[in-house]
Amino acid sequence: MYKEPVSILVIIHTLDLQILLLERADHPGYWQSITGSQNQGETLLQTAIREISEETGLNAIDYHLTDWHIQNQYEIFQEWRWRYAPTVTHNTEHVFSLLLPKPIPVSIATREHLGFTWLPWQEAEKKVFSESNAQAIRQLANQEKQKIHHY
Repeated sequence: MYKEPVSILVIIHTLDLQILLLERADHPGYWQSITGSQNQGETLLQTAIREISEETGLNAIDYHLTDWHIQNQYEIFQEWRWRYAPTVTHNTEHVFSLLLPKPIPVSIATREHLGFTWLPWQEAEKKVFSESNAQAIRQLANQEKQKIHHY
């Protein structure tokens, strides 16, 4: 069965903008935030909650999960196209964030990831392989800076 070309991206972060990154098992050296394809019949929120649980062991309901109502469309990397129907070349990604009180250890899914790290947003933005992931991290940092200036 082919994957749907609809996915979520969840930036897990703390108030002081420490960002959780995971290293892909199928591509060592590729670091990213939480990602995953929507299953048939799932809402985007359900997809985000499921992927957070599967990839980190965290229960998103225990924290502050936010749907940014932002979509990114990008071309699917050639090495991962086999997962999709033959005519599918692009994916639509929906962005979320999950706020944690502090950096905490997570339980990674070893079939998907080799390890995890918490990094300041500036380092995380440079480390991720996906431009849409880097853009979301920058946007999160800008939002937090604006909140500080409004107090």
